[in-house]
Amino acid sequence: MTQSMEGLLPRLERLGEAAKRNKSLQFDNLFHHINLALLHKAFSHLNKRAAKGVDNIGWFEYQVNATTRLASLYQKLQAGCYKAKPVKRIWIPKADGTQRPIGVTAIEDKIVQQAVVWLLEPIYEVDFLDFSYGFRPNRNQHQALDAVYIAVTTKKVSWILDADLKGFFDTINHKWMMKFLEHRIGDKRVLRLIKNWLTVGVIDGEVKSKSWVGTPQGAVISPLLANIFLHYSLDLWLHQWRKRHARGDVYVVRYADDFVIGLQHKSDGYQLRQALTKRLAKFSLSLNESKTHLIEFGRFASLNRQQRKQSKPKTFDFLGFTHICSVRRIDGQFKLLRLSIKKRLRAKLRHIKEVLMKTRHRSPYDVGQWLKRALTGYFNYFAVPDNGQSIRTMRTEVCKLWIKALRRRSQKGKSFNWQRMKGLIWMYIPHTRNRHPYPSQRFAL
Repeated sequence: MTQSMEGLLPRLERLGEAAKRNKSLQFDNLFHHINLALLHKAFSHLNKRAAKGVDNIGWFEYQVNATTRLASLYQKLQAGCYKAKPVKRIWIPKADGTQRPIGVTAIEDKIVQQAVVWLLEPIYEVDFLDFSYGFRPNRNQHQALDAVYIAVTTKKVSWILDADLKGFFDTINHKWMMKFLEHRIGDKRVLRLIKNWLTVGVIDGEVKSKSWVGTPQGAVISPLLANIFLHYSLDLWLHQWRKRHARGDVYVVRYADDFVIGLQHKSDGYQLRQALTKRLAKFSLSLNESKTHLIEFGRFASLNRQQRKQSKPKTFDFLGFTHICSVRRIDGQFKLLRLSIKKRLRAKLRHIKEVLMKTRHRSPYDVGQWLKRALTGYFNYFAVPDNGQSIRTMRTEVCKLWIKALRRRSQKGKSFNWQRMKGLIWMYIPHTRNRHPYPSQRFAL
């Protein structure tokens, strides 16, 4: 049973069983599964501290009268008079200085979207290919990173096509999206719900605009819709291309709109990139040229380039890590080194510094609790084997920033001594041990 299906009604699990038995089955009677019990489960599953949408209602405010509200929502759905509210757009700073738009939906839209995700997820999990890792039950970034590691270190990979789709979530073609959904979904009521969410419009400050393309990043339904769109427009095509056209081995790892392709031959890389550009254009998509590169990379790249009197192999970034061709000290054999992307590490430190300076007059124990949560989350993701130096750098710099902020609380400057600081560090700053095994160990399990 997938993680997201735990505790849900058994008949939802049977949707996946039916989809597995018949790969061409079109489900035309799904809407009746959206009952009051499912809406209650969807509401309890939502992020309780998520941002508020245009309705300005948060989870805790909705909970006060949730039984009555959910009953009313259910009646609207059954009567066909439910209409989604516009998506509230907020802007999130990125590490490169630009801003990324995030869509915040109203809470009742989140509830219904979560219910629909639970309806569609078991159906599409049967169809999705194994090299797709993003936003799927029991799959995560580290499994995608491990898949890249295993391909580079154990398979015939001498070239890497590191690809990124340009503004993917903002450019999803609605007509193609609905066509892709109709391959499996025949229930007109469910399709109308999804079309309503796609076209409901966006409010950015005081400006409301119609949505002709795209799906809001941040909406509950968006990750699943993105995977469905890419399954039909990209994944199935890539799988067929490597079987029909490639001269050598080709390995694909995709996480949402970011994907890495390992190739045995350089010529396959050139041909694939050209073919990929044409394929994506058919569906109003394009590669981000500044982030898409074909590089020589792998176990034999360093030696081959050295013999040709060329520089060391270039690196590539994937899911927060810079991947580097390196060697083991003990025997000089190839090692794939994965380090935290430097600009993201610096961006994280800048954010922590800003928070520490703003909260320097608060109790060190309250700030320490926040730091502990922030660093624990960071280390849980980035503390992989061989990335110890980056993690230690993060820990050391955070300690320096914290004592600097504490000393700024007083005009005496160094009134907060290092002995007191060591006590706070011991209580609140996590240690830099590895949180993950080597990929080969995890794959063996």
